[in-house]
Amino acid sequence: MTPHLESPAPQEPLPPQQALPHLDAATIDRLVPMGAAVDAVEDVLARGGLDPEAEPARSVVGVTGGQLLLMPSSTASYAGVKVASVTPGNPERGLPRIQGLYLLLDGATHQPLALLDGIALTSLRTPAVSGAAIRRLAAPEVGRLLVFGTGPQAWGHVAAVRAVRPGLAHVDVVGRDQGRVAAFVERCGAAGLTAAAAAPKDVAHADVVCCCTTAREPLFDSSLLAPHATVAAVGSHEPDAREVDERLLGRATVVAESRSVAMRECGDIVQAVATAAFDLRRLRTLRELARGEVPVDEARPRLFKSAGMAWEDLAVAVAAYEGWRGAGA
Repeated sequence: MTPHLESPAPQEPLPPQQALPHLDAATIDRLVPMGAAVDAVEDVLARGGLDPEAEPARSVVGVTGGQLLLMPSSTASYAGVKVASVTPGNPERGLPRIQGLYLLLDGATHQPLALLDGIALTSLRTPAVSGAAIRRLAAPEVGRLLVFGTGPQAWGHVAAVRAVRPGLAHVDVVGRDQGRVAAFVERCGAAGLTAAAAAPKDVAHADVVCCCTTAREPLFDSSLLAPHATVAAVGSHEPDAREVDERLLGRATVVAESRSVAMRECGDIVQAVATAAFDLRRLRTLRELARGEVPVDEARPRLFKSAGMAWEDLAVAVAAYEGWRGAGA
């Protein structure tokens, strides 16, 4: 179901005594499968009238052990805000690195409508955004994916690539913890894909490469990429961190969520511009891509760089909420 972000749709007021509904991870997963999330992201860009360049910048506050992120977005029909925490030390504690809640509001009255699990929402919307880009950028026949990382985002990107390129057959996995790599390979096998532990040099055989890590330096030598390869880099939102090298920016078709975010938060782009390896005038946006305005040169790789934006959370949150209401929950 496509969420209605722009056309006014008044919501029935919640009775004062009624608790605010909470859509947990299982509910979000049931209501918005990956393919529907990709469609929701693409639709709001291609037909919904939303302009990512007009979005307010996320607020990032340093706190003990990590960061708090505040991400608001609004349309005529809905408003919402995600409060997320990023705590690098949490995986060692057996806790998610990213945690949070999403509050969805009516667009006109700003009456609270629902709370959503912030981890589940982030784990879904980030690969869905990549999926929307990969759908437009990747070669029609994608057989091999290489993923850097073994966490929820890495798995989400396997699902996203599969949603937009159902011919995907094999996944190569690169990670620091070989136990986690082995578990990831096994999970791919259970999902009907062949998979193997891999090394960075194996990008040479990949049709799509997804970088889903906390790396601050390039993960691989981009000169190894095939001319038709598509790379999605989603692991960082800081100007001094990057997952791909400046040589890839120099030779690729480059797409980001917005130009302002690219120069504020995307270290892969910021650092390539600083070294004159990339001319910012070559940067295209995801909105332009979704509207069919970006020619794809088959003779050069394609790079989608994502830092994450609040409108993406809103698009997927609305899809979940409208699915919940439609089911009569």
